Amino acid sequence: MKNLIYLILILLIVSCSTEEPNFVVSGKVRGLQKGTLYLEREQDSGWAVMDSMVINGQPDFVLQGSLEEPEVLMLRLDVANLDSQRLKFFGAPGVISVHTSLKRFYYDAKISGSEQQELLNAYEDMISRFNEKNLELIKKQLETGNDSIQVAALKQEMDNLLKRKYLFAINFAITNKTSQVAPYIALSEIFDANLKYLDTIYKALPDSIAGSKYGKELKGFISSAKKDGLN
Repeated sequence: MKNLIYLILILLIVSCSTEEPNFVVSGKVRGLQKGTLYLEREQDSGWAVMDSMVINGQPDFVLQGSLEEPEVLMLRLDVANLDSQRLKFFGAPGVISVHTSLKRFYYDAKISGSEQQELLNAYEDMISRFNEKNLELIKKQLETGNDSIQVAALKQEMDNLLKRKYLFAINFAITNKTSQVAPYIALSEIFDANLKYLDTIYKALPDSIAGSKYGKELKGFISSAKKDGLN
């Protein structure tokens, strides 16, 4: 009788802990013949596998999982004799489409079906312009040689560019405060900014976003930094 009770309890625990998939990631990796795709989520400072699929001849894939709210996930591709390739994206309940290539797994990625990812794309498009301008200034600095006046001028221009980049990120997060992307940008892009700016972003978040995964992480980050005497 005791064994039967224990068996029933185990079955109840398993059935209660099993989450029904509520989102699907489907797509194609052009040029891929053999390999394994993993769908992963961040967990305990690492990445845990949610689903995986072995590709053998067909480049199409379908992966699925369960999410309580939108969060950043990762597609990891393992192919024999090649380094693992990784692609981060904002996952959300529903259907998400990812099309890319084996040769340019990250750079060729086209992702649709996630409002958060579309917003993050808009942010990254603008940030790429700042980065390109910074590379131009670095090139000029290298070509300048020992001209101290020009070197100082270029350094000042680079400092001003970095300030504009940070201000853009802060304004973008506040403007889009109703999306999980806002606290995510604060955590991943401008975590080393002055705490008053991170605090401003957090205080601008509505309750639904402040209580989200990244909203809670941003609050914890700010609290820890203040305890450590950072500003």
